Amino acid sequence: MSYQLYRNTTLGNTLQESLDELIQYGQITPQLAIKVLLQFDKAINQALATRVKSRLTFKAGKLNTYRFCDNVWTFMLNDVEFREVQEVAIVDKVKIVACDGKTLDADGAAKR
Repeated sequence: MSYQLYRNTTLGNTLQESLDELIQYGQITPQLAIKVLLQFDKAINQALATRVKSRLTFKAGKLNTYRFCDNVWTFMLNDVEFREVQEVAIVDKVKIVACDGKTLDADGAAKR
């Protein structure tokens, strides 16, 4: 299962707009556009899992709300300080959405 969270990024929105335009001009079918978006989801999830090497720590002044639904955690934090080695950034509000990192093999069994 690949999560579709990254479709709301600049890259994801641009891809969706381009696919919609190609469908309008009759150059691709809607089924092909769906396949392209599914491949995008898989590629982004795979790249984030294997290529990102940097570490970041954060400390929140207040945990405003939290929720767990359908294996997805959502946290709303206030007064958050992010640290990466020497750099520090402080923000008023942060929303963190965290999904289960397990992937499924062809048989549907979870693997890490």
